[in-house]
Amino acid sequence: MNEWPQGLSNDGRSGDGYGRGSRSARPEGARVMPTVNPGGVRTPGVPAQNRGGYDSGYSDGQVYGNGPAGPGGPGGPGDEYGRGYGDGDARPRPNWARRIKWTVLTLVVVLLVTSVATYFWADGKLRREVDLSQVEDRPDGGEGTTYLIVGSDSREGLSAEDRKRLKTGSGTGKLTDSMMILHRGPSGNSMVSLPRDSLITIPEFTGSSSGRRIPAQQQKLNAAYAIEGPELLVRTVEYNTGLKIDHYAEIGFGGFAGLVDSLGGVEMCFDKPVKDKNSGADFQEGCHELDGAQALAFVRNRYNAEGGDLGRTKNQQKLLSALANESATPSTVLNPFKLYPAMGTGLDALIVDKDMSLYELLRMFWAMKGVSGGDGTQMNMPIAGNVSSPAGSALKWDMTRVKQLVQELKDGEKITVKGD
Repeated sequence: MNEWPQGLSNDGRSGDGYGRGSRSARPEGARVMPTVNPGGVRTPGVPAQNRGGYDSGYSDGQVYGNGPAGPGGPGGPGDEYGRGYGDGDARPRPNWARRIKWTVLTLVVVLLVTSVATYFWADGKLRREVDLSQVEDRPDGGEGTTYLIVGSDSREGLSAEDRKRLKTGSGTGKLTDSMMILHRGPSGNSMVSLPRDSLITIPEFTGSSSGRRIPAQQQKLNAAYAIEGPELLVRTVEYNTGLKIDHYAEIGFGGFAGLVDSLGGVEMCFDKPVKDKNSGADFQEGCHELDGAQALAFVRNRYNAEGGDLGRTKNQQKLLSALANESATPSTVLNPFKLYPAMGTGLDALIVDKDMSLYELLRMFWAMKGVSGGDGTQMNMPIAGNVSSPAGSALKWDMTRVKQLVQELKDGEKITVKGD
C-alpha cells in the first residue's frame, strides 16, 4: 500500500513524472515560465508578451559575451569602464610613458635621499680639531682660497704590528713629513710644496693649548709643528710667505696607508729602481700597483730620492696625483662597496680646521685632483741653495721669487714663477 499522498512517489516526485520511481515512460514537456519585467522596460531578447513579468535571466537565444550586438555588445566582455571588446579586438596597451616617468622619478628620489644622507654622515665624521682663530698677526687675504695640506708622522691608532709593517718606528711625537700649499684661484689652481728642511723663522707665538710664549727662532720648517702643533705651523707659514691660510687639512701615516688600501692600491711607474732601507721602499723599474705600506714607504723615501728633500716632495706630488685620480674613477665613485669604506677611512684619519665644511673639503679635493692631473701649476717653493744651520744642513728660500709667487697668488694671476 502506498502511504504517500496521491500522485507522489516516495522520492517526493509526482507519480506521473519522469525518472526513477515514475510510472510514466515519457518526460514531461518543457514548461514556459512567465517573465516579469517591472516597469515594462523593454528587455532585449524577451518577447513582448512576456514583458512585465519575472525575468529569469534566460532569453531567446542570447549568449553572454556574444549577444545581438555582436562581440563587445550588450552582455559581451568589456573593460572596467564598460567599453566592450570582442575576441578579435586588441586589449589596451600598457602606458609605457607613464611607467617610465614614475620609474625615473623614483630613482631620482632615492638618489637624492641617499646623497643627502651620505653628505650628513660624512660631514659628521670630520675631525675639526684645529682652531685657526688662535693664530696671531694674520696677513690680509687675497683672491681665491688657500689650504695648507700636511702629512704627519703620527702613529695614532697604529698597533705594534702596524708599526712594524709600515716601518714607522716607535716614536711618540709628531712631525710633518710633507707640507703643501694648495691655492684655488680665478686664474687656475696651484700646488706649492714646502720642503720640511727649509730654514725659516719661527715667529713668537702663544701656545693655544700650553699657554706658554714661544720665542722667535731660526729653525727648520717642520720644527714649528713639533713645538706647538698645527696653529704654530700655520702662523710660521703665514709669517714667512705673507699668504693667509684659509683652511688646514692633515693626515697621519696610518690614515694614508689605510686610504690607499681601501681604494685597492694605487699604480705608480718608476724610471729607475728605488730602494731605501729606512722607509722600506724597494721598487724595480717599471709600473707597480702599490698597497698602503708600499705607498707610504715611497712618499717617505728621502735618502734615495733624486734631489734629496726636493726630490721627495716631487715624489709626494706624483703619488698624490695617482691617489686623487684613483679615488675619482667611476669604479670607485659608482661602487658603494668601495666608495664608502674609502670615505670612512679617509675621514676618520683626517684632521681639519673648525671652519672646514664637507663642501669646502670636496672643493679642496677637486682642486688638488685638477692640479695633480696637469690642470694648473705644480711646483716646489723656490730655493736659493743649501745653508748650514744649528739644526744641520737646510734649504734657503729664494725670497725674491717667493715674494713674486705669493703676490701672483694673492692677486689671482697666472703663476709665472718657476719653482725647484
